[in-house]
Amino acid sequence: MNKKWEFAQVNEELVKEIAFHYSISETIAKVILNRGIEKDAQINDFLHPNIDKLYDPFLFNDMDIAVNRILKCKEDNEKVTIYGDYDVDGITSTAILSKFLIELGIENDFYLPNRLSEGYGLNNNAIDKIVQNGTKLLITVDCGISGYNEVEYAKEHGLDVIVTDHHECPEKLPQAIAVIDAKRPDSTYPFNSLAGVGVTFKLIHAISLKLGLDRKSYLKYLDIVCLGTVADIVPLVDENRLIVHFGLMLVKQTKNIGLKSLIEIAGYNESIDSTAISFGLAPRINACGRLGKAEIALKLLLTTSIEEAKKIAIELNNFNKERQEVEKRIINDAMEIIEKDKLYNDDIIVLASENWHHGVIGIVSSKITETYYKPSILISIEDGIGKGSGRSIDGFDLHSALTECSEYLDKFGGHEMAIGLSLDADNIEKFKQKIKEVTSKNIDKEAVPKLKIDALINPKEINFEIFDSMNLLEPYGEANHPPIFVSKNLKVDSVRLLSNDRHLKLTLKGDNILLNAIGFNLGDRVIHIGDRIDVAYMLEVNKFNNMQNIQLNIKDIKKSL
Repeated sequence: MNKKWEFAQVNEELVKEIAFHYSISETIAKVILNRGIEKDAQINDFLHPNIDKLYDPFLFNDMDIAVNRILKCKEDNEKVTIYGDYDVDGITSTAILSKFLIELGIENDFYLPNRLSEGYGLNNNAIDKIVQNGTKLLITVDCGISGYNEVEYAKEHGLDVIVTDHHECPEKLPQAIAVIDAKRPDSTYPFNSLAGVGVTFKLIHAISLKLGLDRKSYLKYLDIVCLGTVADIVPLVDENRLIVHFGLMLVKQTKNIGLKSLIEIAGYNESIDSTAISFGLAPRINACGRLGKAEIALKLLLTTSIEEAKKIAIELNNFNKERQEVEKRIINDAMEIIEKDKLYNDDIIVLASENWHHGVIGIVSSKITETYYKPSILISIEDGIGKGSGRSIDGFDLHSALTECSEYLDKFGGHEMAIGLSLDADNIEKFKQKIKEVTSKNIDKEAVPKLKIDALINPKEINFEIFDSMNLLEPYGEANHPPIFVSKNLKVDSVRLLSNDRHLKLTLKGDNILLNAIGFNLGDRVIHIGDRIDVAYMLEVNKFNNMQNIQLNIKDIKKSL
């Protein structure tokens, strides 16, 4: 599908000024401005991250209360239970807090709900088990902010509760002894986009300050904090950028035996960056949660045995392969139905089946939305109950659309771009009809995917010098994606199709410069030798036969005017 190219508008004088002042190329200066970074202090912090710029954790509401209550557990020898989530963010949050409390001499247990049988967040059955194990203090990580009733239930059963979370707050905050969430309406913390593990890290930071510990006592966990932060796709700006920048340094030399084993089994070793975490490490950990076995991934990060770590890392790798096979089968099923019934003509694609694993339908929904550029909802039916996940496109609020269909839903949640829901299987057809009506009224039927272009550059600029200078922009992630450039009027020198005609391999010529290019999943584009084309691409290094070449990773192609 062709994309709409949106070229960033920047002040050229400001570009020249920043490039001169910071001794960087004008192209890199443009990219920085495109990220909304314009003031001297912002630019300096972006280009030169400083760990001393971490915010005071006591700026969080209730942080002092939480710290004092946790330290009381140490004084009175009380047991703590950490209640996490089954995704990478929740697992890493649980791991670092558990390890830190053990070092303080505070006995602790943990509870990760089963995604398939319990779902997200606190539940009363879990609280009953936690009470029975002798716990006095329950600390939630990466969850809890929406658990008003469950917190009340815990209190009634003699538990003190500290909530640490990063999700949007409901109208009524849970009545815990401390609620640490920078999205509180009355928040006094200067940054509200930390991942759940980032909030947990700030709790550890605060306890360390209170006890006068060396800063290594909390900074040593940045490798695991980095893993959870990147995996949760929070914006890599401000404090998140600091966490990931310095966390990646620790990841490369991690002392966490489990993480080290996972890196080795994933085949990364020395080449760990945020992309490797997103596409290599995070899916292996998430696969456990999706298949209802999150505690195995947590065990990997907590173990002190090399043999056990290697064994679990292999297990995670196998879970990921299993998840990929399940996902592939569901994608094939879904695509077959869409093509057969021409559902790509609908404003929203809604599918339901009794043969789909509800732990992976969110990933499949993402792929369907990406393929057809239509909002999509996939529903897995089991024992008369439908559990669904959906993804949206820019400009269409899927969560808002669900509110108009609530009469057919048991519950739903999420945000504009991604939702989860459950409903009685008997209501699925009525829900389908209603959501299609709502979508048809509110969606832009002419919407096409947009591609944000950072800069128009000449082929002569494409060399190792500009590629190396791009290191200043890392780590990449949400709100700081790898830059996309455009070069125009390039002549096609050669064309080759790869992998059963799925991918496009080109050599392009411009200003007497010959450029290698690859277009993944662009094999359907009609390109001939001698054509003049404009290409939108990311720069990368292609390593082959001990040779390194700059390569254009093409994101879109247009015929030159």
